[in-house]
Amino acid sequence: MSSEKVDVLVIGAGPSGAVAASIIHKHGLKVKVVEKLKFPRFVIGESLLPRCMEALEEAELLEAVKAKGFQQKSGAKFVKDGKICDFNFSNQFTQGWTWTWQVPRADFDKTLTDEMERKGIPVLFETGVTDIKFNGSDSITTIEDKDGNKSTIEARFIVDASGYGRVIPKLFNLDQPSNLPARRTLFAHTVDVNRFVDEEPNRITIVSHEPGVWIWIIPFSNGNTSVGFVGDTQFFDRFTGTPEERFRAMIKTQPHTQRRFDGVDFVFEPRTLEGWSVTTNKFYGDGFVLTGNVTEFLDPIFSSGVTLATVSGATAANLVVKKLKGQSVDWEKEFMEPTMQGVNTFRSYVMGWYDGTLQDIFFAPKPDDEIKKQICSVLAGYVWDLNNPFVKKHDRVIKNLSHLIRLEEGAS
Repeated sequence: MSSEKVDVLVIGAGPSGAVAASIIHKHGLKVKVVEKLKFPRFVIGESLLPRCMEALEEAELLEAVKAKGFQQKSGAKFVKDGKICDFNFSNQFTQGWTWTWQVPRADFDKTLTDEMERKGIPVLFETGVTDIKFNGSDSITTIEDKDGNKSTIEARFIVDASGYGRVIPKLFNLDQPSNLPARRTLFAHTVDVNRFVDEEPNRITIVSHEPGVWIWIIPFSNGNTSVGFVGDTQFFDRFTGTPEERFRAMIKTQPHTQRRFDGVDFVFEPRTLEGWSVTTNKFYGDGFVLTGNVTEFLDPIFSSGVTLATVSGATAANLVVKKLKGQSVDWEKEFMEPTMQGVNTFRSYVMGWYDGTLQDIFFAPKPDDEIKKQICSVLAGYVWDLNNPFVKKHDRVIKNLSHLIRLEEGAS
């Protein structure tokens, strides 16, 4: 069985792995990426947030993405019972990027891996990890390609960016359930012939359909639009037939989607995803660190996945470089705490959306401009700005403001 030695093995070639590998490579260390699937491959998480642009720029991947001409995204629009709450990223509390992209992820992720390979970073596609043995922080990883050929990689450190594959958590029994309820999505890409009737293509639209159920609408530059229903399983159980029949029936239940998508062609048969909320009890250990969705994936409502993936990938990469160059690293303080700061802030907003408290704020009759700017920064992904009270006090500020809004509405 053949073997090779590298400084860092990165497991997973998605956005988190691509950012991590590119930053490590930039600092002169030998890095190799293994990816279980063949790219391009389909995945959701198609609406990026401005904060991820900083990670892409640091990894020197930004220009390659710019060259693809993806749909620019400048904000997010929320719709409920005819009421609209529109956030523009140029009008936010935190200084930072004011735009990003909406991307078919197959194309976006392939762009990142192509750029990695152009830089000289080897990527082994259709190659899975079957075993990892640690000796201190050094490791020997056994990999297997699609033809069943096995080999080993000796590494001084491992970055596990395997996403839903959850390689290290599964191998070492680190998984634990999330505190978020199980939800399901049915989605498709549509040929969007009505895109300019009542929608701007340069933002994601989120429609609050009924309690616990919402719809995403994400236009792409290729003329297609991603549409998905998300909610508890009981909602989806109301519909019968083929995936296409069920999806077309769902479209008819909402005036907003019926006007826009009734009768349109689908690029592929509607697909289902569920059970995505999972976490782990350990984000790092002697010789490894977990990044991106392999740490915890919350919910697609605020498009946080790619931002948490790229930012955690960048943070981990810089700490791995620091460690391998002989400096001390406090993984708890320098990685775990900031990672959980981002995850927990988004978690508060996810839970606030589903319990209705955040929607009270979004659709309040008299929104406060400064509060809206502060929330806009969270929606742009700036969940590490502790100068923003809607970040620093995320666990209680939404509930307190919602309570005040309900009292005012009851008094009027």
